[in-house]
Order: sequence, then C-alpha cells, then structure tokens
Amino acid sequence: MDHISHKFLKRLPKKRKLVGELRQAAAVILDAIEALEKGETISLGGGELLDPLHTVYLAVQHAASIFAERVSVLDEFEPYYEIVVKAEGEYLPSGPPMSPLTRSYFTHWAFFDLGFGPYEETMGKCLLDAGTMLGFDAKVMNAIRTCSESRMGIYECEKLMGGRCLLRELITEEQLECYVPSGYQGHVGELWYGRILPPIRPVKYHVFLTTPYVLLNFGKEDWTAYLNKSLLELKVPVKTRLAHFMKHGREPNQWNEFIFQAYHHHQFDAIFLAGLPDVPGSLPHGSSD
Repeated sequence: MDHISHKFLKRLPKKRKLVGELRQAAAVILDAIEALEKGETISLGGGELLDPLHTVYLAVQHAASIFAERVSVLDEFEPYYEIVVKAEGEYLPSGPPMSPLTRSYFTHWAFFDLGFGPYEETMGKCLLDAGTMLGFDAKVMNAIRTCSESRMGIYECEKLMGGRCLLRELITEEQLECYVPSGYQGHVGELWYGRILPPIRPVKYHVFLTTPYVLLNFGKEDWTAYLNKSLLELKVPVKTRLAHFMKHGREPNQWNEFIFQAYHHHQFDAIFLAGLPDVPGSLPHGSSD
C-alpha cells in the first residue's frame, strides 16, 4: 500500500499554484531565520514585529496552514479531512470564551500531531516530503522538521526571569529557559501544559508556542503518577513512550477532550484547566457517568 504523501507527490508538479504558494511561504521562513541569525526579526503579513524565534515558527505554521488547506480537499487526504472537520465541529477551536481550545493549539495538533491513513502520516511529514521535492533550503527544512517533531508537554515553573521563565518537564526532568509570547508569567510551582520549541542559533532560549494551559487542583506528584501509569500501557519502545503519549494520546482526540472537559477559567494570557484525565469527577465539564 502506497503512502499518502507518495500518491500526492506524483501530482504535485502539476499543481502550479500550490507549488508557487509553498515556495513563497518557504522564502518567508528563510527570511525569518536569516533575520534571527543577524539578531533581527521580520514582520509577517505587515503585522507588528515579534520575538525572532517566535516569528520563525509562526512562519512555519503559516506554511503548514497553506499546505493543509490546499491538499486536504484531495481524495488521498480524505482520512485527514474527516478527522479534522469532525474535531472542529465538536471543539470549535477559537479560544475562550467560545472554546478552551485555541486556534494555535488546534492547528499545531492538526498539522503536526494527528496521524492519519494506514501509515499514520502527519501533515508535517507530507509537507517535508513536498519540501524535499521542491528543493527547500536546508534551514527551512530543519525548521519544518522541528515543528513536525514537536509535541505538547507538562512542565513545572521553577523560576521567573523577567520576560522569560525556567521550566522543567515532568518525567524527563529536562530544564528549559523559555520565552512566553502570551506574556503570562504565572507563579513558581505551577504546572503548565503546552508546546515548547527549541532555539535556533544564535538564540539560546526556547519558545512556549501555545498560550499556557495552567493545571489546577492536582500537583506534580499527581500528574507524574498519571503519566507513569499511562506510559506503562503503551505498546511502543520505552524511550519513546512519553513523546508518543504527549503527541498522540491513546487516540487522536484524547488531549483535545481533556482540555474541553477540564476548562475552569481564563484570562487574556493563560487558560486554566482543572482535574486529571483519568478522574472524571475532577473535570469541570466531565461526564457525569
């Protein structure tokens, strides 16, 4: 059985408009990377100047959005289209007060985490394949690959450092200095759920790409116990279990459903969730069964 991306690539050269759009989007990513390397940043779409690392990853997100929008209507991408349309209808991702799922969170899930088809491909993987065929610059490919391989995680806030913070991931104990675009500072000891992307030289800090989901009512020990229990049940190599679970869950909508059911309240720079996924009574909007 052929991979979905292989089927698509056979007809990509004939889709001149899409090829042009992808090359233009790749050029923007490269401009953002080269600006970062000079200690500068660029404006995306005439908007305000943002943090240079954040700008690079937003440019990748824009390229992935163009790609997903154009190819999702093709026959080979029907498995992807069906899952995403159903999830959009169920969770209405737009951020509070309409939905606790922000558009940024949802699109990164849809582009980079959601596996579809017989080989569990992702849009990010298909975009990388297209980039290889179209000869994208190596720097652009590396940025797309970084986003494609990224995942959500749960982190403890250990230190506030002015415009940045020091976070430590549960289970891996990896410590990361992060810039938080939403501006949320929070408090030492809080647990945050979100997607962190790594530095691009010469930058040395990470970026907390999504609006922080701050976890309430259950602490580090509770969440660590939940994760350890969940990892034991996975039939994947031990070294990849946490990454697999945080990226894919037990089923595609597990983390979407958790956010939806756990929503507690929000403010302009953060969204607050209460409860544990395996304790239904602890979730504000969980099942009453």
